[in-house]
Amino acid sequence: MDDPVREITDIVLRLTQGSPKTQAQTINQYFTPNASFTHPFCRTGSFEGSRWLIHAIFRWYKIMSPRARPPPSIPHILRAYDEANLILYVSISQIFAIWFVPFHRSPVTLTTKLQLTRKPTSTRLATNKLYIQSQEDLYQVDQFVRFFAPWGVGDAVVYLWHFIATIGCVVLSIIFAPFTRLEERYAEGRVGRVEEVFMKGVFMKGVEGIEERRLTDGAERRAAEGLQEVAEGVRRRLERDEAERRELEGMERAGVSSAGSVWSDATRVGSRDSNALQQSGNMQVVT
Repeated sequence: MDDPVREITDIVLRLTQGSPKTQAQTINQYFTPNASFTHPFCRTGSFEGSRWLIHAIFRWYKIMSPRARPPPSIPHILRAYDEANLILYVSISQIFAIWFVPFHRSPVTLTTKLQLTRKPTSTRLATNKLYIQSQEDLYQVDQFVRFFAPWGVGDAVVYLWHFIATIGCVVLSIIFAPFTRLEERYAEGRVGRVEEVFMKGVFMKGVEGIEERRLTDGAERRAAEGLQEVAEGVRRRLERDEAERRELEGMERAGVSSAGSVWSDATRVGSRDSNALQQSGNMQVVT
């Protein structure tokens, strides 16, 4: 792409409404070979050749809903481009109809985040073109449930959950209203000494402590596992040293015993030699 804001509308139309051949050519032309695709229901990751998975996902999209069309009453595509970071945001509205599900017709709206990257062209005179490095489809919960819970069933469940969560927020904000007032007074510097001690020593430290424990729990657990491994290594080393020491002591005792035996044998041999010499001398004298 030379102008992402201008060209993206045509790219989206070719991907969603073009023929299978046009769709495949568009993916090959605008996506990098290691591009990634992320959706609430699937993801490819990024690796050499991952673009092949994107081909398969878009083909299945066309098989499920071969006639996906934009709603006639609202703009089909809205664009916002962060040129400094090469990120293109595209808001897309479409009517998704699965042909093998009777009466299935779901108008959905999503925001697609496209991470672009520059890829030099083969000639020096041409400018660097932009290619899609990753595509991330962002749906609100009440939008993506329409894919598997049509006819308003998914919307009703999500709206009920939203209502319950909102009521819970209201009730809890009323129950903990004293903390809000105390925090506001602390921010304005109008708290008394007791309240200040409470805010600094109990409330704020408690909140910070919970957050710190949440963040460092994994690190502490890994550190504890590392210390346990070190202790186990030290224990095995001590056991090995103790075994070697006992082996050396046994060898020393065996060596002393052997030396004693050799000394006794040498003594006996020396005694016999002395007796023999003495007898020989006596015989010479007699002669």
